[in-house]
Amino acid sequence: MIDRLAGIVERISSLYFPMSAEAKRKLASILIRTDVKKNALFKAPGEVCDQICFVHKGMVRQFYYKNNKDLTEHFAYENAFFFCIESFFRSVPSEILVEALEPTVVYGIPHDPLLELVDQDLEIDRFYRSLLERSLIISQRKMDMVRFESANERYARLLKEDPEIIKRAPLAYIASYLLMTPETLSRVRAGEGRRGQEKKEVIEQDINKEE
Repeated sequence: MIDRLAGIVERISSLYFPMSAEAKRKLASILIRTDVKKNALFKAPGEVCDQICFVHKGMVRQFYYKNNKDLTEHFAYENAFFFCIESFFRSVPSEILVEALEPTVVYGIPHDPLLELVDQDLEIDRFYRSLLERSLIISQRKMDMVRFESANERYARLLKEDPEIIKRAPLAYIASYLLMTPETLSRVRAGEGRRGQEKKEVIEQDINKEE
């Protein structure tokens, strides 16, 4: 178990912020593993989400309800973090729910032990700040996408930057995440497919001309 936790922290350190062996040992000592079955919730509605979570295996989505509609806010899969910001900082029940789209293994960094380590260790403090910065940037980019991009542009961006979501998440959730109806998403995907086929045909024509 200790070796497994050390391996998780080693991966986190290599991906997000390099830490010394001592800092990694401290961080590994507070990790909490949670196994979430497909379609199950990470936390029950009304519970406090007091962990910053690292996805070791699987995929989750964060979502909420508005006017009786299920709206997807965010996806996370292997090697990504997720957390419910207000619930984590203020210890209040989260209105954002987390659902496993696949059998998922999550390693959580709990709030109070983390802040104790932040006060003790400069490297862990910097690691913590780097996670918060990444979260703010992701939120900003999502808002910019909504404000400035068309439906076609939003889908093209997701296809380029996060193709795993396209491959693994149900289309209804992808449509919700991109703030469009499933019907609009189907039209956008059909248009993207036609453009891809046209591009392929142009390339083949160019090759034939060269021959």
